[in-house]
Amino acid sequence: MEDRLSVRLDNSTNERRLEAVSANCCCCSNHLNDDRYTRLNQVIAEYKNQPGSLIPVLHKTQQIFGYLPDDVQKLIAEGLNVPLSDVYGVITFYSLFSLEPRGKHTIGICMGTACYVRGASQVLDALKKDLAIEAGQTSGDGVFTLTITRCLGACAMAPVMMIDEDVYGRLTPDKIPDILAKYRQASKNA
Repeated sequence: MEDRLSVRLDNSTNERRLEAVSANCCCCSNHLNDDRYTRLNQVIAEYKNQPGSLIPVLHKTQQIFGYLPDDVQKLIAEGLNVPLSDVYGVITFYSLFSLEPRGKHTIGICMGTACYVRGASQVLDALKKDLAIEAGQTSGDGVFTLTITRCLGACAMAPVMMIDEDVYGRLTPDKIPDILAKYRQASKNA
């Protein structure tokens, strides 16, 4: 395969420059036509040289991409002038960040003590059955990612789950299909 030229944005000067890129390079092969990378460069430029900027940049980047792939981690490390190992370390330390693509909606079912004793495991079973996945997986249609959390701070409403920023309490397995149907419909309409 041939080498080709790629346009790279120099974040320190905001100048674009041409670089030779191997045809086998996966880190920039699709950047030219992908506006997510433009948005990423804007986020990096906004936070560059600010102490403690890594976590906010990772949050905004995950909102853009849905997860934090290897090539994006490298761009963040270069753009913020931090070691790639620091970027990876923060991503893997905090459960809010993901190295794998997630569904459009993230479901977090609480398995903390109050939720567990009030039937969270039965609610989890209903979710797994409806979605045809296990905890930690993404549904085949890419709509849902199912995660287990330890406490959502709503123990009085146990058992509790969150879908994105929406909290559902006093759950029973029979409520799951109707709740998921709203998100499925919204995903179809989007």
